[in-house]
Amino acid sequence: MTTLRQALYGAALLSALGLLLWVQQQRIDLAQARLAQAELARKASDAQLSRQADTITALEAALSRERQAQADLDQQRQQLRQALAIRERLIEDLKRDDEPYRQWADQPLPDVARRLQQRPAITGAAAYHQWLSRRDALQPGVSGTEGQRRPTD
Repeated sequence: MTTLRQALYGAALLSALGLLLWVQQQRIDLAQARLAQAELARKASDAQLSRQADTITALEAALSRERQAQADLDQQRQQLRQALAIRERLIEDLKRDDEPYRQWADQPLPDVARRLQQRPAITGAAAYHQWLSRRDALQPGVSGTEGQRRPTD
């Protein structure tokens, strides 16, 4: 019986050792699967980080271009203001020095020209279309061709 008992103990010990090795192998396989999954997640995160870095670079370049364009517009606006001031000074000088020009400039605008300058605050295409539709149309002027015959085809 001792031999049988020893054989059973040996078999139980070998079974326990085999079970322990199998459990350890399962843990190793699970750890490798987690490692592979973590590696995939890291690669995806690196790719996303790279895309975000590219986006940031593109946005910084666009911002730089926008700032340069804004600076250019500010400079152009300043130049236009200076040119306007010069023109206004010239007009005032002409009004002061040239009597016929002063008389012409002091006359009120004709009704047709005044209507061209009168425009309500328009908000959107529909409002603009409505404003154009209800306006008084400008009358055509005399063209100088009224007395002439038209060529026949």
